[in-house]
Amino acid sequence: MNCQYHGVWLTEPHRVLGLDWSYLTLLGLVGAIAFSMRFILQWVHSERAGKSVIPVSFWYWSIGGSLIMLAYFIFQRDPVGVLAYLPNSAIYLRNLYLIRKDRQAGVA
Repeated sequence: MNCQYHGVWLTEPHRVLGLDWSYLTLLGLVGAIAFSMRFILQWVHSERAGKSVIPVSFWYWSIGGSLIMLAYFIFQRDPVGVLAYLPNSAIYLRNLYLIRKDRQAGVA
């Protein structure tokens, strides 16, 4: 399979429910939904706690959604999207590291 055919397979529209979809469009949609899930989780956890909280799962959804969106923008060859999502996962991983470090210090 050559690269030209591979690119057509990803971007060729498929008609579903009267809309033109491509596998690349679906990838972007999955990424956007995954990235948005973090706010739904944060909202639910805050409502349950009765105050504003950011659960650890927020950061995992952030990483997953960000990496999917990064892949989407790479396939789209969109430099603005790539630059917007490229550093995000490093920041989210750093937050997870700080949370883990804080929890270990609390146990010791």
